[in-house]
Amino acid sequence: MEESILKKYNELHSNNNIILLEIINDLQQLINNSKDDKIIKQLGNIINKINNILDENKKYLESIRKGIKQVDKKIDKLSVNISINNQELKCKDGRYVGDVVNGLREGKGIMYKNNGNKYEGDWRNDKKEGKGIYYYASGDKYEGEYRNDKKDGRGIYIFSDGGRYEGDWRNDKKEGKGIYNANNGDRYEGSWKNDKFEGKGIYFYSNGDRYEGDWKNEKRDGNGIKYYNNGDRNMGDYSNNEPIGKHVILKSNGEVFTKNY
Repeated sequence: MEESILKKYNELHSNNNIILLEIINDLQQLINNSKDDKIIKQLGNIINKINNILDENKKYLESIRKGIKQVDKKIDKLSVNISINNQELKCKDGRYVGDVVNGLREGKGIMYKNNGNKYEGDWRNDKKEGKGIYYYASGDKYEGEYRNDKKDGRGIYIFSDGGRYEGDWRNDKKEGKGIYNANNGDRYEGSWKNDKFEGKGIYFYSNGDRYEGDWKNEKRDGNGIKYYNNGDRNMGDYSNNEPIGKHVILKSNGEVFTKNY
């Protein structure tokens, strides 16, 4: 394709030169060898020839110009968006190896941090964006979605102590719906806000008990039911993780009574 375009360009360039040479030769002959009336006549012929050429090309000129502008714009974009694969960049906080566009991290790449952390995944405009895995020097690991350099979307965080969170993230915090499995066997399923249990949720204790109800700042707060492993139930309000006011107690043997806290 490139060779074909160059060939056509050279032919066009060559034809233009021939036309110019013909005109120059005609003028020279007129000046050197012709009489006045003949000069006038041939000058008229030359002018007519030039006018004919201009008329034939005038209707194509505007479309040619538009086409050239479009091609020129695309060339400018291509010249700006220079992409390099497997490039290595030195950063103030570590070293990057991966795709680079215009000197910025863009595409797939690995960032080796000076503190021992490592990120491997998608980049956009020099920031973590898309899906990736972040390895912490502490042994923790996050695998999931990023937006604007922060954990945002769905993701799994595995703690070095054996704990695990799987769910929603927003602005680098656990927020939305998620499940947390603690290393002691406890489990929480429900709403999160600002990295803590908040809203409606269920907490399963490793001893078989569970609490279903309202949470605030990672504490039981609002209305809820505590289920005990022996079959008993305690229904009522909570504040700052403690039962308050009147609670209804349902025993496993069918007995029902109230208790004030």
